[in-house]
Amino acid sequence: MTGLLTIGAFAKASRLSPKALRLYDELGLLVPARVDPGTGYRHYAPEQLEQARLVAWLRRLGMPLARVRAVGALPAAEAAREIRAYWDQVEADTAGRRDLAAFLVDHLSGKDTAMPHDTGTLGLRYAALSDTGLVRETNQDTVYAGSRLLAVADGCGSGGGSASAAAVDALKRLDAAGDRKGTVAPGDLLNALQDAVEQADRAVRGVAGESPVPAETGTTLTALLWTGSRLALVHIGDSRAYLLRGGDLFRITHDHTLVQALLDEGRIGPEEVASHPQRALLARALPLNGTAAPDLRLHDVRAGDRYLLCSDGLSTVLSTAEIRRVVTETADPERAVRELVDRANRCGGPDNVSCVLADVVHEDLPDTP
Repeated sequence: MTGLLTIGAFAKASRLSPKALRLYDELGLLVPARVDPGTGYRHYAPEQLEQARLVAWLRRLGMPLARVRAVGALPAAEAAREIRAYWDQVEADTAGRRDLAAFLVDHLSGKDTAMPHDTGTLGLRYAALSDTGLVRETNQDTVYAGSRLLAVADGCGSGGGSASAAAVDALKRLDAAGDRKGTVAPGDLLNALQDAVEQADRAVRGVAGESPVPAETGTTLTALLWTGSRLALVHIGDSRAYLLRGGDLFRITHDHTLVQALLDEGRIGPEEVASHPQRALLARALPLNGTAAPDLRLHDVRAGDRYLLCSDGLSTVLSTAEIRRVVTETADPERAVRELVDRANRCGGPDNVSCVLADVVHEDLPDTP
């Protein structure tokens, strides 16, 4: 063959080292056009440069070699879709690891040992309510409220109700953890959360495996664990958690949906979210897919704080202003959750609607003998 490039010239043109080229040849990823039978010296055709540059770019993205080989064999349009799918997975993984890094920084710097802003013992006063709504035939939501654990899960697929119940059941053991004041030792908190999420994931996988369409069965999960002086958040999916403090309502979770990702990237505007045809498509849920993981965060608490957890049957039906009005003006948690559910149903009740409301209050615990 004439016009072939030596491995040195090809390495320079493609910005791949000779060592990398030899490895890619051995893996069948980038086979030279000719190998000298006597010397074993490799030669490459100029038209292989485009493939080599693609390999170099994909490796800079951190794509594993096996996936690079698969992408290199695809037509351009399919390769582009595969690269987009890979990068979406990387971003989800990065977001999960960023949250975990923040969690660890707080933990190791001693922030999670800080005392509450108020003196005395703090506890939770709570209420929970779940309703089928006016359109759905069954309720696939599950709620739980206890002295240490608050949780909302919204199932999807044919086994969604069982999936949401399984996820919440796996977390219920956390409600029995800690001492009589609800304190969880700082060193045990991360392990407790991780173990609970893994158990929830296994439980949901078990339910999905028994459903007619396993790939479509799953659940969101948003939960708060009371540590005695802070609340630890576990969140995956599009159920939400809000904090009412000083009259202001803050959303403390980030939706794991395709539409939220498009909004974050600036590809759609806020006014397009409600009418987007894929607004209900989850980017992350249980069971966990690949490296995607729940968000983990710690929240300082103050007496007077009010936390609201809800499924999207509430947050997509009522405006933030209306939710704020109810949780601000209705003091009793039981009345507040009833009012939120009633308002969602008065707006048509298009989905199951569930919420948990908890107030951080001073409480006097009796001494034990």
